[in-house]
Amino acid sequence: MSAVSEQGAVPANRLDRRKARTRQALVDAAVRLIAEGRGQQASIQEITDAADIGFGSFYNHFESKEQLFQTASGEVLDRWAKMIDGACTDRRDPAEVFAVSLRISGRLAWAHPEIAGFITGAGLELVDAPSGLAPHALRDIRAGQAAGRFTVPDAEIALSAVAGGLLGLLRLHQRHPGRVTESSVDDLAEACLRLLGLRAAEARRIAQLPLPRAGSS
Repeated sequence: MSAVSEQGAVPANRLDRRKARTRQALVDAAVRLIAEGRGQQASIQEITDAADIGFGSFYNHFESKEQLFQTASGEVLDRWAKMIDGACTDRRDPAEVFAVSLRISGRLAWAHPEIAGFITGAGLELVDAPSGLAPHALRDIRAGQAAGRFTVPDAEIALSAVAGGLLGLLRLHQRHPGRVTESSVDDLAEACLRLLGLRAAEARRIAQLPLPRAGSS
């Protein structure tokens, strides 16, 4: 899997292209290790082995394992968040934007299992990430509050509840695929909309609207 392919212009010369490939190999290795639940335990030697590069090359790109994992997380989740934003461009109702984002994210279990594995491997630490899915979700919740669609008093507490629901659903799908369907994702979106303050009938209507495409990764 190539975790991130949107890195801007192609480097101009051979040395720069080789550096870019090495950096990408490290990012991809970090994503795989996190998805496998081994991110915290992995040593730099294990990371470079997984990336199939020399140990010394690591420090040409990152100062520490923590910086690499932070970079990998930011790049993967920023890219996916931008795809979701693209799928919501025609939506004006903040409640619909929130629901579309959550329903598409829940469907990662089927559409992009490698990203779903990364999210479950990273766990609730993603709620505190400075970029990616969590800040986008928080933005959408606050937009709903400002528009009077959401009555939940604390957006950050609401985000934690939503994130826990999404992580639980993705993890359950990994362990027991037969117990989780796409309808389960829509049920989660409906429950989260009610948590945010929508009436039951309105939450159900929004959670059943046709989904746009979110692009590919």
